Amino acid sequence: MTKPQDIRLLVADDYEMIRQGVKSLLAGTGIQIVAEAATEQAAVACAMENDLDMVLLDIRMAEGDGLAALECIKRGKPDLPVLMFTNFDNLSYAAQAVALGASGYLLKGCNRSELIQAIRSATSGERLWTHNEHRRIGGALAAPRIAIDVEVPLTQRESEVLRQLATGATTQQIARQMHLGSETVKEHIHRTLRKIGVVDRTQAAVWALRKGLV
Repeated sequence: MTKPQDIRLLVADDYEMIRQGVKSLLAGTGIQIVAEAATEQAAVACAMENDLDMVLLDIRMAEGDGLAALECIKRGKPDLPVLMFTNFDNLSYAAQAVALGASGYLLKGCNRSELIQAIRSATSGERLWTHNEHRRIGGALAAPRIAIDVEVPLTQRESEVLRQLATGATTQQIARQMHLGSETVKEHIHRTLRKIGVVDRTQAAVWALRKGLV
């Protein structure tokens, strides 16, 4: 039974093992999982239908997108803290999460005490973004030399490279996905970054996200 002092938590992740693992880690802490969801649609519905103090939300799910769920949840319940919980140490995802109002961006490799502290802090209204994270994200968002509203003539292959970069894919993963050699992919990346006026993959990913390529 949920006690009055318990933190009422929704855990949204498409892997049952992750949901059960979080439940095990939080046992006896005063943080009560009152709802679970495995899809974007279910996460939004659970957030709207339950009396919650916090949402722990996966950023990528098999059926849907955690960032899209975040946007819907914050639109319906703007004061409900949402903590992104992910395997992806991806600055472009973090930048979107900041813009959409997430309380923080927590990697699944964190330990039990870090998870508990993050949930308690977010529930108390704290923002878990560090000064360095804000600086890195702000730098990535501001850095492109070509204005976002300027049309850059990209080939179909260059656009696909940008889409892959925005998901955090490595050169090798892009090569497999596009059925190309790694050196060929490196050349495409180098040429595409130069064309859109950015200096690294993170800035390219943010540019792609702002242009709606993903």
